Order: sequence, then structure tokens, then C-alpha cells
Amino acid sequence: MLELVTFPAAFGMRNVSPFCLKAEMLLTSLDEPFTLREEADPRKAPKGKLPYLIIDDECLADSELIVEYLDMTTQGRVYAGLSARDKGIGVALTRLAEDHLYWMMVASRWLDDGWWPNVVEGFFGAVPKLIRPVIASGARKQVRRTYHLHGLGRHTAEEQAGFAKRDLEALNGAVDGKTFLFGDTPNVFDFAISAMMAGIYDNQPGTWLTELAQPHEGLHAYTRRVQDHVGVYGRSPG
Repeated sequence: MLELVTFPAAFGMRNVSPFCLKAEMLLTSLDEPFTLREEADPRKAPKGKLPYLIIDDECLADSELIVEYLDMTTQGRVYAGLSARDKGIGVALTRLAEDHLYWMMVASRWLDDGWWPNVVEGFFGAVPKLIRPVIASGARKQVRRTYHLHGLGRHTAEEQAGFAKRDLEALNGAVDGKTFLFGDTPNVFDFAISAMMAGIYDNQPGTWLTELAQPHEGLHAYTRRVQDHVGVYGRSPG
């Protein structure tokens, strides 16, 4: 039995990480038997991040490596029916979502002073009150440093909003008029994009990035449609 290790619920999300949600969607869509286990401290993960997949007492960390492992063990079912062009477009859109837009989602949660108390409560609520501010502040400094090293953190808030708008417009254009990206059933690339957008649309309360995404009604409908099809949701039930 496979075991997928993910973050616990936070911000009105039962699956707060788009990478964890993508992996859960893919496992479900493939009908692979698996269990979920929550881990609040990603430092305990093999590479210091979640998700990771436990396979016969071996750990496989990183959602993309999990995708490739599942493609191998299911004899190519992950990418079945996709042309080289489809896969190229899918990888490019996934990179846009996971390596660019994702960091602005992180910043909208962690680095916005007005939203920061939600992070303290959602991620550090179990830490004793006496040391909670110190632990949370240290983690926030690390996020700020990483965001700066990425490059996005070197820009003004207005410039970051511009980058986010262009990312959202690109994703909205990619799914415009389509049920799913490449046919009548969603695939791993739909899971990647919808998982990212679920984290933007459904986290509570909304962030500045949520506000930017709201006008893209087609992208919002697509995000719900993918989750409905596979029966796996980012938001908490109810």
C-alpha cells in the first residue's frame, strides 16, 4: 500500500499544498490504492518539503518525481493518449504554475502583513504560545529570503501583481473553451493547474492573489470541473 504524506488542513483547505493535492488527484485518478498521512513539520520530510510517497518503506520526495514513478509503475498511464505537442504544452503550463505563480501564492500568504496572522494560526497554532512568535518569524524570514533569491521578491508589489496577472491570463487562455486541456478527461497537467488554482481561489480568507484571479471565471469553472471529475478537492468539506 502506498502512503502519501501531506500537510494538515489550514486556511479552509483540507489540502493546503498544490503539490500535495496534485499527487492525491493523480493517485485517485489512476485507482492506485493509497492512504494519506499528515505531517505538520516539513523538516521531517526526506528533502524538507511535502509531499512524499512511501513505497515499501522507501520514501520518494517531490511531486514531479512521484508523477514519473507512477507513470513507470502503471506502464505509461499517466501520459497515455498525449502527443509530444500535448506533453510539451502541459509541461510548459505546469512550470508556469508551479515555478512562477506558486511563489506569488506563497508571498500572498506569508509576506502580506495583513494576511500573516492566518499563517501563524494555520501553520504554527500547535507551537507553544511562548515561542510561537519566534518560530513563526524565523520561518517567515526564510520564505522572504527564498522569494528574494527566486527574483520575484526583488520587485515592487505593483510589479508582482503585474507578473501574476499575466500568469493568470495565460492559464485562463489555455483552458478557454475547453472542458480539460487535452480532451474529455483530465490528466496530470490538469491536476497541476487546478491544484494551484484551488490554492488561490479557495484559501480563506482570500489574498491579494485571490482578488486578481476572481475575474477569470472560465479558469475558476475549470478548476472546479477538474476537482469534480476526480472527486478530490482542495477546500475543506462544507
